[in-house]
Amino acid sequence: MTTAKTIAFFPEAAFGPALNCVGIAQELKKMGHNPVFVCDRGFAGVFAEYGFEEYLVNMSGDMSDEEVANYWDDFIANHLPHFHLSPLDQIETYVAPVWEAIVESAVSAEDDLKRQLDIIKPGLICVDNVIMFPAITKAGCPWIRIISCSENEITDPLVPPHLSGCSPGDVTGFEQFQTRFESAVADTHKDFNDFLATKDLPPYPAGEFFEPSPTMNFLLYPKPLAFERATPLPESQFQYLEGCVRNDGEYTIPAFPQALDNTPLIYVAFGSLGDADVELYQRMLATFAKLPYRFLMKVGEDLSVYEKPDNVHLKNWYPQPAVVPQVDLFIHHGGNNSFNEALYFGKPAIIMPYCWDGHDNATRIDDTGYGKKLPRYSWSEEALIESIEACLSDANMATKLQAVAAHMQQSEGTKKAAAVIHDVLQEANA
Repeated sequence: MTTAKTIAFFPEAAFGPALNCVGIAQELKKMGHNPVFVCDRGFAGVFAEYGFEEYLVNMSGDMSDEEVANYWDDFIANHLPHFHLSPLDQIETYVAPVWEAIVESAVSAEDDLKRQLDIIKPGLICVDNVIMFPAITKAGCPWIRIISCSENEITDPLVPPHLSGCSPGDVTGFEQFQTRFESAVADTHKDFNDFLATKDLPPYPAGEFFEPSPTMNFLLYPKPLAFERATPLPESQFQYLEGCVRNDGEYTIPAFPQALDNTPLIYVAFGSLGDADVELYQRMLATFAKLPYRFLMKVGEDLSVYEKPDNVHLKNWYPQPAVVPQVDLFIHHGGNNSFNEALYFGKPAIIMPYCWDGHDNATRIDDTGYGKKLPRYSWSEEALIESIEACLSDANMATKLQAVAAHMQQSEGTKKAAAVIHDVLQEANA
């Protein structure tokens, strides 16, 4: 390698994007570069644990450290009733309030972000977020956008609107969702455009809060599941990373009763924000208790609220990329990390979405035959059991999963991203 450069990663304050960036940063570090992380103060220590230097920004206004730590958990808990609604009816109740919070955080972060980038003086910035930060475009170096959510963040007339949960071809559904979305976020969108104007940046079209990078954009989505587009994405500006699975060490499967030896192992995880849904988890545990399978289930910090069957192991955190290769089925919420990791390791998935791009990923996994979509709340015990048994026994699905896993693993997304970043840096400094 020639000259080592400092690369600033700026992921949104959520574990999915944060840990995707860690995977890329690990590869850049091996190449001799100096990846560092710019992050919300509520994420202090997350990247240091992986050995990376952190630069903190205030994305939370005047909130105390305790309020910052609990913000999204409290936000999700307050919105639990809205997760019973369809993606269309979540627009006004959940999606619009989230966008309001995102815009507020972008405005709050701007001064700190500019100050930290002035200190870091990066050769390149990787931003993994859903909103533009003016300080990124004005930092005087190339920037790369990482798209951790579904690839439908990059719009196209043939691709379902982001967050809609629509299938391709549902033109009426597309139009209905987009019209309601643009109306619901109109005031927030105006506030954001007004903010951009103060930084001498042009406004965004209705309903849009970000743009593709003119340099390079990484899509974590696996290309075999990519949507057909009216305008194909040029490889010179868009690269599919085919997942982007980080190294999380090794995991030893805990002991279960001897009678369950060699039975299928099922992993259940609904993300850190999904753990507020205690009632749902209790209902699932009651169903799992009746099945001749082993379960690893991620839940919240308080394990005492659950009656644990002998065939279930409960924990508040698992090193997911180390767990998924060892299981036979993954039941999750449709977050893009979980979506990709199941495919990367060739595991069938049952997706039970509750919000955001989980709706899109659940529809996509069902439409393409790599797993099953199940409603998060209105499922019957019989439907859940049937879906589990179908995923464990479907030979055609298993064949498809083996093929997509081989494709994704051969692509080595983290190494591919690091190599592209290296080439962009070389070209910028030529």
